[in-house]
Amino acid sequence: MTSTSPGRSAAFFDLDKTVIARSSALAFTRHFYDGGLLSKRGMLRSAIAQLQFVLTSDHTDQVEKMRQHVTDMCTGWEAATVSSIVTETLDDVVRPVIFTEAAELIAEHRAAGRDIILISASGMEMVEPIGAMLGVDTVRATRMEVVDGHYSGRIEFYCYGEEKARAMRELAEERGYDLAECYAYSDSSTDIPMLETAGHRAVVNPDKALRAHARAHDWDILDFPNPAPLVDWSSPATRGWTAAAAAGVGVIAAAAVAYGISHRRHHAA
Repeated sequence: MTSTSPGRSAAFFDLDKTVIARSSALAFTRHFYDGGLLSKRGMLRSAIAQLQFVLTSDHTDQVEKMRQHVTDMCTGWEAATVSSIVTETLDDVVRPVIFTEAAELIAEHRAAGRDIILISASGMEMVEPIGAMLGVDTVRATRMEVVDGHYSGRIEFYCYGEEKARAMRELAEERGYDLAECYAYSDSSTDIPMLETAGHRAVVNPDKALRAHARAHDWDILDFPNPAPLVDWSSPATRGWTAAAAAGVGVIAAAAVAYGISHRRHHAA
């Protein structure tokens, strides 16, 4: 845990759609499938959930559905196996979807002497390694209960809504942050308590409700359209990988559409 002297300030960042362009909770599902943790049906459900997350403009209901899906999905999994898969595949999964603008903003805050804190509703198993990749000082994330080395399906700490704000206040008290001098960034209206806790706040790629709230309160609105700042796009190998990734996204989208058609036919029959 980082020791911070009194008077220091911090920049608090949400993760999904703020720093990275996808759901960190579902980003590793293909590798969980390869590792034997997930069935084909489970992987398809996760692909659909990921697509819904990317396309939705209202996170209020979507976040809760995502939490339930992820909790159900991983119940019974061996925690050590999950950690190993995330560690081994982190670079391939996360590096290409980091927003350029978010990486630059993190660098600016670090240069200004502020601590960088990643605070996310996704599981600590995913968020902590991503935080290490980004070089952040501290991570706060959801913790799932582990019993006899396996996930029980229960949540010990849900880092969501008001709990994010509470975590910020606890860190401020512990480390001497002046919250009036701190910064906060998020994309979701569920994070309004988090944003209001910092003296300086900005919304990033905001959902519809948060964009309206930001306009009403004269908050800064940032749109980050460009992922993958940590990849050398000029290299031929990277260009080939990008084409393959684009094809993969198309496969997921096609699978989601096919599932929807099949589902509607089933209920219509």
